[in-house]
Amino acid sequence: MDFDTIYSEFSHKIFSVCLSYLNDTDKAYDLTQETFITVWQNLHSFKHKSNIGTWIYRIACNKCLRQIENDARIKKVELPTQIEVIETDNIQEQKHIFLRNCIADLPELERIIIGLFLEDVPQERIAEIVGLSHSNVRVKVHRIKEKLTKKFKANGSF
Repeated sequence: MDFDTIYSEFSHKIFSVCLSYLNDTDKAYDLTQETFITVWQNLHSFKHKSNIGTWIYRIACNKCLRQIENDARIKKVELPTQIEVIETDNIQEQKHIFLRNCIADLPELERIIIGLFLEDVPQERIAEIVGLSHSNVRVKVHRIKEKLTKKFKANGSF
């Protein structure tokens, strides 16, 4: 498989994974680029012991984890309390924003799992990426869906 094909097949999914880790669009774009730079540089050494998608997801996850560690070391400044909220009339967009916020509130492993699941990554591959058994991933996906459903129902506005 050539790099252009790999990039076109996986770049959107990798961006979504990075976004689910970091909840920051700019950082997600940066880490997506860094992931594919690493893929480009190491494609010749890929040994096909696993699916190429699993290899790329693992690279992205590792980069995201390093970014989270680096961000934790940097002193954060409080945001002003008066932040302009963008209102939208589009119900679907409101639901999407609410869902992203709910996912951002999940623990790290659950964010990773649901992010991959929402990108239609098969549960078997998710299990390989996060290092859990397939049955454990299946249970976690079910429980995460239940958590998110409860949050949507508790919100009541949708």
